[in-house]
Amino acid sequence: MRRLVYLVAVTLDGFIAGPEGGDPSGSDAFPITPDLVELLASTYPETLPGPARAAMGIEGPGRHFDTVVEGRASYQLGLDAGLDDAYPHLRHLVVSRSLAGRDDLPVEVVADDPLARVRELKAEDGLDVWLVGGGTLAHALLPEVDRLVLKVNPTVLGSGISLFAGPETSARFTPVDQVDLAGGVRVVTLDRVR
Repeated sequence: MRRLVYLVAVTLDGFIAGPEGGDPSGSDAFPITPDLVELLASTYPETLPGPARAAMGIEGPGRHFDTVVEGRASYQLGLDAGLDDAYPHLRHLVVSRSLAGRDDLPVEVVADDPLARVRELKAEDGLDVWLVGGGTLAHALLPEVDRLVLKVNPTVLGSGISLFAGPETSARFTPVDQVDLAGGVRVVTLDRVR
């Protein structure tokens, strides 16, 4: 069975973006260092947006994922950059009520019950499903999150969008791998304890 893998950058205090949201990539809290790019390109090349893959000469199917799921705010980051599909090499689903009924987009819009849709995806054949974010969607999908791959930045924000943004809940994960990069990011992989 396919897994739902939440692969995301996070601060030491558990935030995936500042209070205003937006794309934190490249900010002081979430620097994009050469060693991080190298790790992503070699290990998770399918998580790089289409233009970055093209610039780096990366082609072919994904190693870990063939499907990506993201929330409306995360999708907006791509739209703001002029990309209506930042991941054209993956099956791309966007969870959004505001985009319901839009058939002019090159992505599948999931307007209702993302948890049921993810369960359907996991029952299909294929590679794992990548959950990009954001925190509210991650909280809604927490019952189906099987693995976390956290790019832990050695920074503290104090407030912002939480890794899992929602009411109190509980889930247990156990570490299975860790890579410490020279640029300061620690990539920690944790599997769900069921």
